Amino acid sequence: MKKLIVLLVVFGISYGYSQENLNAYKYVIVPKKFDAFKKENQYKTSTLIKYLFIQNGFDAVYDDALPPDLERNRCLGLQVLLNDESSMFTTKTSLTLKDCASKEVFTTLMGTSKKKQYESSYREALTEAFTTIKASNYTYSPSEAEEVSVPVVAEVMEKQVEPKNKPNVAVVQQVATPENQAYKSKEPVVSNIKKAEPVEAVVMAEKEDYSGILYAQEIENGYQLVDSTPKIRLKIYRTSMPDVFSVANENGGNGMVFKKDGKWYLEYNTNGTMTTKELNIKF
Repeated sequence: MKKLIVLLVVFGISYGYSQENLNAYKYVIVPKKFDAFKKENQYKTSTLIKYLFIQNGFDAVYDDALPPDLERNRCLGLQVLLNDESSMFTTKTSLTLKDCASKEVFTTLMGTSKKKQYESSYREALTEAFTTIKASNYTYSPSEAEEVSVPVVAEVMEKQVEPKNKPNVAVVQQVATPENQAYKSKEPVVSNIKKAEPVEAVVMAEKEDYSGILYAQEIENGYQLVDSTPKIRLKIYRTSMPDVFSVANENGGNGMVFKKDGKWYLEYNTNGTMTTKELNIKF
């Protein structure tokens, strides 16, 4: 017990300075393919790591979908590196965060797992590694330079001179109320939910529309999500984390369904493209 306390104290001292630096970064950049793996999002590591960062208060983005301010200034974000020291029978992994100058800012403890299935093993090891991230109590604190940039831009905009000979154009207010629409739906509203018929395969396509209500029907180790047709749209399976489900697809797609800020999201990889869509699930 005394040895454990000493180790925790030493660890606290060693990453205390890094913790302050961590709070200075607005984003973490998650690669869709880590150097340790041959395939993109192998063992669902990219989607899992992004989700875990979001759950711990970070604004996590993929490396091919940077927001405009991060695109202009890469020093606003930290690059995520996965350190894989796995052996034949044990999965061992940790994460390192580096700044725009490739300087190490933060490194997690090594997470381990002895599960036989690779996906489950990496999930357990990475979740254990994230206990270090959780202990950092990250809260983004922008630098003074970032804080003053917004009012300076606003001041410049206020001082812009309006063009001479400005045309006097009347402002027309657009009306878009239900009473003024040209067409109204007269179709009856479906009130009863029928039992969904099984389908041969559940397909996740990039253009698939998931905007309607999906009703969760319990199946073994998870749920099937059914629309009002009724048709099975997705099958989701429980994981070791609450409000996180894996999605299996017979046509090769894979992903996960997770809850964030009271809303459900589907995130999946199809033909090398990562897609995130909001779901309206009724359990």
